[in-house]
Amino acid sequence: MSSVRRWMGRTACASLLAATAAGVILLPESAQAQVAYGSYVGVGAGVGLTNAVATGEGSGLQGVIAGRYRFLTMPISARAQAFVFGDSFAVVPTVSYDVPLSWNADAYIGAGFSIPSGGSTPSVVGDKTAFVLQPGVDYMFPNSNLVAFGNAIFAFDAYRDGGNTAISVQGGVGIQF
Repeated sequence: MSSVRRWMGRTACASLLAATAAGVILLPESAQAQVAYGSYVGVGAGVGLTNAVATGEGSGLQGVIAGRYRFLTMPISARAQAFVFGDSFAVVPTVSYDVPLSWNADAYIGAGFSIPSGGSTPSVVGDKTAFVLQPGVDYMFPNSNLVAFGNAIFAFDAYRDGGNTAISVQGGVGIQF
C-alpha cells in the first residue's frame, strides 16, 4: 500500500511539473499597451484662453464638433474639430501621432491648421489661418461605444491684429464607429 502511495505521489509530482513546464512554454508574452482603437464623432465645448492684442477679442466659449479617424495599421489618426456657435466659425484639421497609455486610453500630439470663417469677432482659435499644435488624450469607456476626449490647440500667429498665439482647451464625449 505504501509503495502505491509513493508511486501516486511521484506521478502527481511529475504531472504537476510537466503541466507547469507546459504552461510556461504555452503562455503568451506579457501584454503590451496598444493604442486605444476606434474612430469617433463627438460634441463638446472649447474655451479660448487668449485674445487678439489689438482688439482684446477671441477668448470665450464655443461648441465643438470633433472627429477622429484611426488608421488601424499605424499609430496615426486624422482628426478635425469644428468650432460652432457664436459669431465666428473655425475648422481645425490635424494629423496626430498616438501614444498608448493603457488598453483604453491614449495620448497624442497633432499638427495641422486652423481655418476660421472670418466672423466679426475671432473664434477661440483666432481669426486668420494659422499652423497649430494639438496635444490631447482620448479615453474609451469599457463595455461601451463612448469616448471622452480632451485637448488643447496652440494656433501660432492666429490673429490679424497683433499676431498673438491663440490657445484654447476643448473637451467632450463621442461615439465610436
